[in-house]
Amino acid sequence: MPKMIFIDADGNRKEVDAAVGLSVLEVAHKNGVDLEGACEGSLACSTCHVVVENKWFEKLAEASEEEEDMLDLAFGLTHTSRLGCQIKMCDELDGLEVTIPGGTRNMLLD
Repeated sequence: MPKMIFIDADGNRKEVDAAVGLSVLEVAHKNGVDLEGACEGSLACSTCHVVVENKWFEKLAEASEEEEDMLDLAFGLTHTSRLGCQIKMCDELDGLEVTIPGGTRNMLLD
């Protein structure tokens, strides 16, 4: 089973099993990682925003226009930002590293 590493805002690393076909958001929730996901993966918020480590970013499928629109609302946006609900785990992503920003913007609550 592929593994992935979550890095929190303080730099703490947590390596977890990441079943093929699950989203990064689902992997986080199954492993007790604090990644919000207010819209439950329906691509209606940016609360599952993660920053993908550079060496992994190019291996990801292109972000959709809808994901790009939601990322524009994300806290701490970077050039390797993605939504965790849109990254699906596969064998090629074994070892994927993502950092969880120190805050979120939840437009669903505004």
